[in-house]
Amino acid sequence: MEPVLSHIEITVGDIRRAIPFYDKFLPLLGYRLDRCSEAVLPAHDKHVVSYEHPRLGIAITSPRTELAKERVQRRRPGALHHLAFKVDSRAEVDRLYAQLLEIGAVVDIPPREFPEYSPPGYYALFLRDPDGLRYEIVTY
Repeated sequence: MEPVLSHIEITVGDIRRAIPFYDKFLPLLGYRLDRCSEAVLPAHDKHVVSYEHPRLGIAITSPRTELAKERVQRRRPGALHHLAFKVDSRAEVDRLYAQLLEIGAVVDIPPREFPEYSPPGYYALFLRDPDGLRYEIVTY
C-alpha cells in the first residue's frame, strides 16, 4: 500500500478572520477558489470552508462555541505541529516567499537551508496563519 492523504480539516479560532488568509495563501499552492465550498451546519455547531485540489483537500472549520477563545498550542498532544508543502526547487521556495510577503503573510523563518534536517539540501521557509498554525514550504 502507498499512503496517500485525501484531505485534512483544520480548526481555526475565527473562521471569518481565517477565510481571507486561506483565500490568498492556498491559490499560491495551486488551489483554485472556484473549487471552494462553504457550509454552515448548526446541528454540529460548525462552519466549514473546503478548498479542493486533486492531490489534497484542505478544509478550515470553526471551533465549538465553548472552545472559541482557546489559543493554538502546536505542542499539545493531538495538535497539528505544522503542515509542510513540498515544491520542486529552491527557486520555487523563493518565489513563494516573495508572494507570501505580497499577501501580507506572517513568515517566521525566511527561506534558508536547514543542515540539521534530513535529507541533505533541505531548504525551507515557515509561516503562520492568523491563528498561529504553522506551515512550511520545502524542497530537498
